[in-house]
Amino acid sequence: MSKIRNYFVDQYYIASYTIARMANIKSAIKRIRRINRQTIVNRSRKSRFKNAVKKMHLLIDAKNKKEALAFLPKFNSELARIAKSGIIKKHNASRNVSRITKKINSL
Repeated sequence: MSKIRNYFVDQYYIASYTIARMANIKSAIKRIRRINRQTIVNRSRKSRFKNAVKKMHLLIDAKNKKEALAFLPKFNSELARIAKSGIIKKHNASRNVSRITKKINSL
């Protein structure tokens, strides 16, 4: 018979899936708390990235070249900041900015 692991999600206390049995070692318990806090931070950073990309795509789809050009420096800054924290890679950020810039110039 295989072992059955009990998984549960406590949405109000812990931000991620955890095994029903917690760690016994003090440093491991602290590490779990730290990972849960960091998961919340990373989720907010990732959603900021997605929102910035969505906003830029909406401006391009609406053919608002003036507004898109005004938002471009902030967009570039936002992506660079997120890439610096490691949520996305630096090359990914620069590729996104490059493609968006091309789209804006083609409007």
